[in-house]
Amino acid sequence: MPHPRLTGLGGGLFASAAMLLVGFIDWLLFDGSPFVYGLLFLPVSAATALWVRSADLVTAPISVPIAFAVGVMPIAGGEGGFGGHAMALVTALAVHAGWLYGGTLVAGLITCVRKVRLMGRRQRAATAAAARGPAPATAPRRP
Repeated sequence: MPHPRLTGLGGGLFASAAMLLVGFIDWLLFDGSPFVYGLLFLPVSAATALWVRSADLVTAPISVPIAFAVGVMPIAGGEGGFGGHAMALVTALAVHAGWLYGGTLVAGLITCVRKVRLMGRRQRAATAAAARGPAPATAPRRP
């Protein structure tokens, strides 16, 4: 499995691009099936949460719902110009909120586990450094 480290912005762009691609593929192959779209949203959420840098962990659960909204555009439908498409998008988000919450929960759980593991590693490193004692003094440098 690849081990990229995405920034917060990169994670959001990855998730948005992936969900837009999923939305178009779903629209082409499955005629905009909400089940297929929602089911494919879960692994994208997990991948985003796994691939974001440790410093940007908080961004994964935030960017995943935005990516869901970006990707649902092709399958939302709608007629009658901008207003019709906007209403179809809002309706699709409301109707498929279960998938949205599920993917956000997946991303949130993964980032929480990663953060707890990171804090544990830092605590062990601090304990090991304290057990070694103070750092030896260095000789002053001459100018």
